[in-house]
Order: sequence, then C-alpha cells, then structure tokens
Amino acid sequence: MSRYLVQRAAQAVVVLLVVSTLTFGMVNLAPGGPAIMMTMEMTPEQQDALRRQLGLDQPLVVRYLKWIGAALRADLGRSFNDRRRVSEVIRERLPLTLLLGGTALAVSLVLGIPAGVISATRRYSLADHTVTFFSFIGVSIPAFWLAIILILVFSVWLRWLPASGVATAGAGFSLVDRLAHLALPTVVLATVILPSITRFTRSALVEELGQDYVRTARAKGLPEPRVLTRHALRNALIPVVTVLGLLIPRLVGGAVITETIFGWPGMGQLAVASAVGRDYPIVMGVTVMVAIVVTVSNLAVDLVYGWLDP
Repeated sequence: MSRYLVQRAAQAVVVLLVVSTLTFGMVNLAPGGPAIMMTMEMTPEQQDALRRQLGLDQPLVVRYLKWIGAALRADLGRSFNDRRRVSEVIRERLPLTLLLGGTALAVSLVLGIPAGVISATRRYSLADHTVTFFSFIGVSIPAFWLAIILILVFSVWLRWLPASGVATAGAGFSLVDRLAHLALPTVVLATVILPSITRFTRSALVEELGQDYVRTARAKGLPEPRVLTRHALRNALIPVVTVLGLLIPRLVGGAVITETIFGWPGMGQLAVASAVGRDYPIVMGVTVMVAIVVTVSNLAVDLVYGWLDP
C-alpha cells in the first residue's frame, strides 16, 4: 500500500505540473493576456514600470519557473485587484466550496444508492419506472435552469428559502439559517451527479444479482437482506466508485455555475470573477487548487477499492 501511495503521489505531481503549465501558458499567450491591464492613458514610463512589475519583460519560461519556485513555497502571488495574497483568498473561499460540494456529494450518495437498489430489486415495477423517469429528468435538466426555477418557486413565490448568500446579513450565527441558505445550491449541485449514481447502481446491481455466487448464497439459505448487502451490493459498488471518480470533476464544474447563480462565495464564484476581471494570479491559484482537490479525491476513490475488494 505504501508503494502504491508513493506512485499515486508521483502521478499527482505530474498532473499538477501539466495543469499549471497549460494554465500559465494560456493565461499569458491568450489575446490580451496580463498586458490587457495596460491602458491607453498610461505614459510609456508607466507601461514599462507595470511591465516590469508583472514580469512581462522576461521570457515566458523564466516567468513560469519563477512562479513554480514561489508556488513550492506556498506563495501563489498577489491579486491584481486588491493586492491580497492569492493563498489567503483561496483559504477563505475553499472551505465554503468544500462544504457545498461535500454536502451535495453526501446527498447524492444517500439518495442515489438506495434508489438504485430499489430500482434493481424491483425491476419493471412502478418504483423502478419512477426512479428511471426522475433519473432521466435529472440528467436532462441544465443546472443553471434548475437553479433559476428553484429560486423563483422557493424564494420569490413561496419565500421559504433565501435566494443567495451563505447567511443572512447582519444576523448572528444560526444553524437553521445556514442550512436554509445551503439547501437550494445543494439540490442543484446534487442533481449534476445524483442521476448517474442511481443509474450505475441499478445496472451494476442487476448484473451482480444474476451471478452464480448470489444463487449459491440463496441456495445455502442466507437471508435475502444479507445476500443483497453483504454480497451483491458490495461488488456492485465497485463500478459505482469508478464512476464517482469521474463525476467529481463534473461536481467541481457544476459548482462554478451554482455558486455564481446563488451568490455562494466559494471557489467557483471566485474563478468566474477573477477570469472576468483579468486577475490572473487568482486564476492560476484557483486552477491549481481545483486540480489538487480532484487529484486527492481520485486517490481517495482508489483507496475505497481496497476496502470493497481486498
């Protein structure tokens, strides 16, 4: 296991290097690039000073190597807009994104796996058709459209839930208030992966229930719940875990849309605001941090394999 973890850590380093290289190159070579901050009102002396400040007077490779060297010291630079450290900005935003994404993932697993089990064990029944219908509906609905509809229904018309933010402005800490603000974005973000988890759980469990070892367990007189949970479901979860590793990047991508619509001050909203405002140090920092989160999540998925199938 130790050797495996070392190999995966080495692969993660390579992935982060590739991601940072591509992002740094696209940021600096895209039309405009960091030089877009120079306005026509600047004097030649001011433009030269800004060019030196941004390091634009140096070759691209030199700038990238300097950025890598600083990043290894946990220095991701400073924001162009407010001159705050990028690491400080990310440290404020990352917990909120992890809270939203983790809650959406937990809801998807808690609802998706049991729904898939019910659908697989009661094939072609009303329950199976209902689960299948809502799964296809969930896959088909765009996240931004669902977010707008939920805001209209639950925030504008019914006024049950807040439409944006993390907490009510000016109010003290309240768990109920925090959960109310978390509800709508969680539903939207969970819809991104919940249908896939349900469908893959159903298909994998249907296949496992037809295997010889399941028939043997039943022939030995084992109770049906034990056959289902201790034998069939455990093996059926292996492809589900595989799909989960592929769905985590979709969850991160969905957070960009969800956080922007609901005004959730996380990494997704920060990425959009920094891209629009040409705040390239923030763009680089967010991209690298998201790559780290996805890499660590996939490593955790691989470790779950060992538990499911020793």
